[in-house]
Amino acid sequence: MNIEQTVSAAVAGLELGSTFTLDDLLDAVQDRRHRRLRVVELAGLDTHDGICAVWLVTDTEDIVLHARSDSALHRQQFVLHEFAHMILGHCEGQDCAAEDVLLPNIPPYTRGRLLKRQDLDSETEIAAESLADRLAAGIRGSVFAETRYSEVFG
Repeated sequence: MNIEQTVSAAVAGLELGSTFTLDDLLDAVQDRRHRRLRVVELAGLDTHDGICAVWLVTDTEDIVLHARSDSALHRQQFVLHEFAHMILGHCEGQDCAAEDVLLPNIPPYTRGRLLKRQDLDSETEIAAESLADRLAAGIRGSVFAETRYSEVFG
């Protein structure tokens, strides 16, 4: 897999241009997946727990649960990383249902899937983080364009 080509194709496939808002991205992901997407902060979850965010799939919606962080940019990166997994189709053809993550008797396959998210050297995680970085750049570009930041500060 050529990660740069995969990420570039994913960005182009969103048809958002080079700058966009988080709301634009959220709408694009929902449209692409034909389902509602909710983002929820779990106050009790801390990055020290080893999980920054998790994407849950239910019968009717996608839910991104993320850890609390004092940094808005850090929280955004948690969420964008999970959006990237959705955009890249990392759960297609696999069992990613919420009950597999939430029930106390988690099946071995699901435990393995969650542990792989901690494997930062896997192609899947590298691609998701690379796409999350590109998405963050598009959102930053939108903020600068709307505030005329680049016009004022060059």
